[in-house]
Amino acid sequence: MDVYMLAAIAVGVIGGVMIGLLPGLTSTMAVALLIPVTFSMPPQVGLGMLGGIYVASTYSGAISAILLNIPGTSAAVATLLDGHPMSKSGQSTRALALATFASCIGGFVSVGALLLIAPSLAELSLMFGPTEYFLLAVFGITVIASLSAGAIEKGLIAGACGLLMATVGVHPLTGEMRFTFDSPALYDGIPLIVSLIGLYSIPEVINIIARRKHQSSMQSSMGKRNPFAYLPEMLKQKFNLVRSSIIGVIVGIIPGVGCSVGGILSYDAAKRASKTPEKFGKGSSEGLVASETANNAVTGGTLIPLLTLGIPGNPVTAVLLGGLMIHGLRPGAELFTINADITYGFILSLFVANLLFVPVGLFVAKYCSRVIHLPHSILAAAILALAVVGSYSIRGAIEDIYIMLFVGGVGFLMQIMHIPRAPMVLGLVLGTMAEGELARSLALVHNDVGAFATQMVTRPISIIIIMLCVYSLYQGIKQHRNATKALE
Repeated sequence: MDVYMLAAIAVGVIGGVMIGLLPGLTSTMAVALLIPVTFSMPPQVGLGMLGGIYVASTYSGAISAILLNIPGTSAAVATLLDGHPMSKSGQSTRALALATFASCIGGFVSVGALLLIAPSLAELSLMFGPTEYFLLAVFGITVIASLSAGAIEKGLIAGACGLLMATVGVHPLTGEMRFTFDSPALYDGIPLIVSLIGLYSIPEVINIIARRKHQSSMQSSMGKRNPFAYLPEMLKQKFNLVRSSIIGVIVGIIPGVGCSVGGILSYDAAKRASKTPEKFGKGSSEGLVASETANNAVTGGTLIPLLTLGIPGNPVTAVLLGGLMIHGLRPGAELFTINADITYGFILSLFVANLLFVPVGLFVAKYCSRVIHLPHSILAAAILALAVVGSYSIRGAIEDIYIMLFVGGVGFLMQIMHIPRAPMVLGLVLGTMAEGELARSLALVHNDVGAFATQMVTRPISIIIIMLCVYSLYQGIKQHRNATKALE
């Protein structure tokens, strides 16, 4: 690895960190824009830059999530559940440090899996058909009970609202228009990033204006402690790190699931295994570490089916597939034999990128943290401006700003009524996936419900996922009962 390649990785990491912390700017957009720039570069150098953007932007969404309660990327949805409460209680340095180090560990593990066992793990993704994807989405939805913080009824209401939002747009198979109100902006459904921006930013703006938040509890939030002093605390959570990394890699291998689902599933698993689950949602380091470890572990996982089978796991890897093709590289066995020098050089660059975003991220976070000391009027205006610009930048449609404001109003009402917002996000993310895969599953058996049910109880992976769904529901109900008894 020469200086030229290190410089390219550094540029990618710095750009990725800056892009990820700004709501609305996505790694997909950045990678797509920079692919033409890599034309004149050697393949391993160009891919190194693109890989740096990918891993760094996935991590840096946590910065705005922790400091402002606005996820910079969809991957940071679970991060803000504990990250922002830590920031409000004067522990921003601790939260940012734990998130950064956990992301680095998750990234390292996933790249290690990519390097050592990619072909074997890639075969796992081929075992998933529409039925398995549908059940996987259902399993994710069962996590709603765990995200409801003891108020399972309110969590189910929020989850149902998210599922209803997921039905907006064109039906995946029939082409029928649903809840579009003759607006072309809704034909493709409600954009996830736009919804996230509105759901979390608008309530925050209203709270700042009303002086309900960002008061004295925020005045000394950063402190003067060295961020690296929190590294031992993170390393003590060995089982949490290992479990979250494994969840992230597996979720990444399965195409179409995404970083946000990986973070939420890992957060749920950490809460179930924790000795102090009551601290989750109130500033638990376990929840923060679980989310950040998993969502960065997803990045390497998504590259496994891409490099071995040519199957992109998410929009970013779909763009990366185009980058590979442009450089004359064909996914499959050839990448690991004929073009082994380029492939392993790319994998090595991912190791370097995961290491490099630690100092870059901590440096950027140090200065970004100062925004919480701004006067309330300026801070509210800045957040609102970021929300508007971020929403518009997704598709360049003014209607997305209206959608963002509407969802933000709903989010504020949910906050007033103490209804958790995370289940709504989960319903929106997984509802689209569940509906699409259910439609495909039924189409394959000519809409024979009996044949579809038979598939679910006769295929090994389907049976395993059904068992996980039952266990998840049982644990969620058990937690709810324990929380109810504790209040009595």
